[in-house]
Amino acid sequence: MNFHSAAAQLVTLAAEGGEHGGNHESLNPLLTGGGALFVLLLLLWITTRFNRDR
Repeated sequence: MNFHSAAAQLVTLAAEGGEHGGNHESLNPLLTGGGALFVLLLLLWITTRFNRDR
């Protein structure tokens, strides 16, 4: 398989998958982003509690 045929297959696959939009109906972007922000802030808080000497 050379580069040209692999690229052609990927283009075909992307064109077929574009019909669905790529988003799942049950995923709320605001809830997902808020949850990720909360987890990162929690990890930052835990890290700063263990590094009191700095």
